[in-house]
Amino acid sequence: MSAARTQRFSAYGLSRLRRSEWFDRLPEERRFDIEVVSRVLPFRVNEFVLRELIDWDAPLDDPVFRLTFPHREMLRPEAYEAMAGLLRSGAPRQETERLARSLRAALNPHPAGQQTLNVPELDGRAVPGVQHKYADTVLFFPSAGQTCHSYCTFCFRWPQFVGAEDRFSAKDSAGLAAYLKAHPEVTDILITGGDPMVMRTHRLAGYLEPLLSDPDLAHIRTIRIGTKSLTFWPHRYVHDEDAEDLLALFRRIVAGGRHLALMAHVNHWREMRSPLFGEAVRRIRSTGAVIRTQAPLLAHINDDPDVWSALWQQQVALGMIPYYLFVERDTGADHYFQVPLERAWRIYAESVRRVSGLARTVRGPSMSCGPGKVEVQGVAEIRGERVFVLRFLQGRNAAWTHQPFFAAHDPAATWFDELRPAFGQSRFFFSDEYDAMTRGARPVPGTGG
Repeated sequence: MSAARTQRFSAYGLSRLRRSEWFDRLPEERRFDIEVVSRVLPFRVNEFVLRELIDWDAPLDDPVFRLTFPHREMLRPEAYEAMAGLLRSGAPRQETERLARSLRAALNPHPAGQQTLNVPELDGRAVPGVQHKYADTVLFFPSAGQTCHSYCTFCFRWPQFVGAEDRFSAKDSAGLAAYLKAHPEVTDILITGGDPMVMRTHRLAGYLEPLLSDPDLAHIRTIRIGTKSLTFWPHRYVHDEDAEDLLALFRRIVAGGRHLALMAHVNHWREMRSPLFGEAVRRIRSTGAVIRTQAPLLAHINDDPDVWSALWQQQVALGMIPYYLFVERDTGADHYFQVPLERAWRIYAESVRRVSGLARTVRGPSMSCGPGKVEVQGVAEIRGERVFVLRFLQGRNAAWTHQPFFAAHDPAATWFDELRPAFGQSRFFFSDEYDAMTRGARPVPGTGG
């Protein structure tokens, strides 16, 4: 096993972190905060992130530290004190786990209908490890990819990492293939997690190649792979013992006529500092794959136009395509990371003004909420009323897509569910149809019924 491969599995959970040099570098009260919060929200960080990406001369101010290490404010004060009290009293692990489960249940672990509206059925049975929200795109969760090299503190997929009882996963792609054959309107598959790039190449190929070789699945034109590995483990494409096999798999996908897109999650330009990052990007692009980048706007990490404009400029210089700026979703520690929608739009607008047209491919701020992806296009005054100008970038009914609509201005609103229709209207144009969906109609995604 190569040194790089050995390093890959050098991940720190809470128990190992306690024994490390890194833990000793933190103030005592910060160490206790990590103990408390990580009992509720998942924590994992790898050696590469610790050694290469965090500034240990000032870790508490470092964006990558905030991206990977728990912070006291990520729990509401009452939740923090409840768990802290148990730890201070030396309560048995069963008791702390029971409290952790109760606290997690209050954090909206599966937002926007993921377990209700998004899970498709085939022959009257749920398809394991699959979500289908928009007509043309299906999400697939391979069981071997339901972890990450390090866990981001804001991640809306955090329930995948705290227990297997309700996580999305499939041990193979047979159910996915059967579902896709029944839905020729689907053109795109997004392999997600977790992070599919934690898998060895032969495992990833085992999921993908049956789909690529089946003539009944010729309507699948795009394979997307969501990953954080470009910044948290660039060795995957350079030094891992099966890196060349992975690149060869990418070439086979492209040579077979499919579009291959790596959906790279990059939250701050400081994640891109390692020379390995640029080399990984170069190697991936040499296969014919494209790299699209996306990230949420996060208080304490990247809520600054200087960060976003620098991020997009550097990505474009490397041949990457800025794709989405998201609004932090209403789950987990959202109260800590969310930014008011008006401020999010102003940060986005100022960031876009500072970059050339090639970086203005990025869309946002976008909220992945129950009805669809809703973009905040701006704040305006219309007929004497101050309003948010909104539109769907994607909708559960495709007919909603790119439909403009208006919400009453609320300077404190951080999420779509907090908005109300403008101009005295009682309902948004899609509300009746969406309510019918949530009552169990389960329409085919994208059709509305």
